[in-house]
Amino acid sequence: MSTFEEDLLNDAEDDRQTVEFIKNYLPQELKDKFTEEDFYYFIDVIGEYYVDLLDKHPGDEDIDIDVEEVAKFVAKQAKKDKMGDFDPEDLRWVVDGELEYGETHN
Repeated sequence: MSTFEEDLLNDAEDDRQTVEFIKNYLPQELKDKFTEEDFYYFIDVIGEYYVDLLDKHPGDEDIDIDVEEVAKFVAKQAKKDKMGDFDPEDLRWVVDGELEYGETHN
């Protein structure tokens, strides 16, 4: 197996673990609001947000992440991509869960 293939498998496994973590992180009333596909979409969009943020602050190691801004970005992008109309307040939990996963598993 090539390094590229190994990286793809590792990324897919990390995404799966991230989704499982977020699903367990959500309060009970939100657990049925999102599909599996939604979660994978959300972590991709959150990743895009982080890449854009890093591009705007090259070399800055201490970047503050505004969870509300990320949630609003994800909601706006989801609507634009026709993934659904999501409440940024609900998406805050997803963003918080993704950040928590990153802090505890990296």
